Amino acid sequence: MQFSQFGDFLSSGSGILTLMEDLESAATSSADMRLLGGGNPARIPEAQDRFRRAMVDLLADGEQFERVTGDYDGARGHARFIDGLAALLKSRCGWDVEPKNIAITNGSQSSFYVLFHLFAGEFGQRKKRKILLPLAPEYIGYADVGMGAELFHTYRPSIEFIGDGEFKYHVDFESLTISDEMGAIAVSRPTNPTGNVLTDEEVAHLRELAHDHGIPFILDSAYGGPFPNIVFPQASNLWDENTIACLSLSKLGLPGLRTGIIVANEQVIRAITSANAIISLAPGSTGPALVSAMVENGSILDLSDNVIRPYYRDKVKQAVGWVTAAMGDLPCRIHTPEGAIFLWLWFEGLPITSETLYQRLKQRGVLVIAGEHFFPGMHDPWAHRHECIRVSYAQDAQTVQSGIAIIGEEVARAYNESAAGTP
Repeated sequence: MQFSQFGDFLSSGSGILTLMEDLESAATSSADMRLLGGGNPARIPEAQDRFRRAMVDLLADGEQFERVTGDYDGARGHARFIDGLAALLKSRCGWDVEPKNIAITNGSQSSFYVLFHLFAGEFGQRKKRKILLPLAPEYIGYADVGMGAELFHTYRPSIEFIGDGEFKYHVDFESLTISDEMGAIAVSRPTNPTGNVLTDEEVAHLRELAHDHGIPFILDSAYGGPFPNIVFPQASNLWDENTIACLSLSKLGLPGLRTGIIVANEQVIRAITSANAIISLAPGSTGPALVSAMVENGSILDLSDNVIRPYYRDKVKQAVGWVTAAMGDLPCRIHTPEGAIFLWLWFEGLPITSETLYQRLKQRGVLVIAGEHFFPGMHDPWAHRHECIRVSYAQDAQTVQSGIAIIGEEVARAYNESAAGTP
């Protein structure tokens, strides 16, 4: 059986596929595996209780249940949810949006597959355009949405050293160049994998650059505001007609319901709606239906601000303490954790690649993600790319603490073997 080039690409493997296969293997294996690599959110008891009650209410409403399970939504998505979200964004966030500015997708990964292909790739008169990533590392799921085509032009960040054990990435605006080959600017905020929250000033500057060059500004807010708002410093949530905001229900605690949300101008929403119809007829209904009441009464924002964000703020402080203890005198720095559900650890001068470290940790029952996978569109030989790993702190305390201890042991082993001249 011979595949097309498209089929060959799908069969060749990818970083995001490795991540999902690791999650599946760990979930079905009897072995004791510490899942510090995936993006599964924590199961926060109060949040889970609210979702469970919402599901009971959905099941008890026979007419609504039958509609959700027995009828297709329109290609733009669940109408009640969209109407409620437009009202919420306008009243509570000050966004000048209407229902016509919102479309639902089958998860953020689906959102970005379509959005990046809208603004990058082949254009008329043999012109090609790319998505500008103003700093990397960036989300692992972006890397392969081009299906073999190179869709990204990526810049190194500037690095600010903070104290003895932390650092922070910033957009290097002095090096940033936006040519007519760029079709859009895209960032995640908070950034997956690092937990970096671009400052309001950085976002405003990028938004201005996008407007001045006549290209959209795509803001991936899967972990950010207005929900689930896993953002620890003060950060503004703004929207305008040139901004494409991408939201999700996953990090609220509902990843299995695969609900992505795009807020954009009508032209973009029309294209997303058409893509939904072509690819899947319509997006799934269960996620939007489950949280529609929470959107209408605004409790989705209260849940985010008063339950989910404080939960992760406490967990990350705990996890940073465990890393500090486990690494001792090793050359380890933590990217200042400003949001999301990960720690990004940098082992300067690491004598093995982070991919090798990932394999060694996997053998010891700890799953992390190697740093190499988070630099889409960057091809220069930057050693930093191979010296970092992403560690989730969303799992239970015992799993996270024991996993971090094993990471410390394996990193120490790598440096000790190098010092001794052994492989």
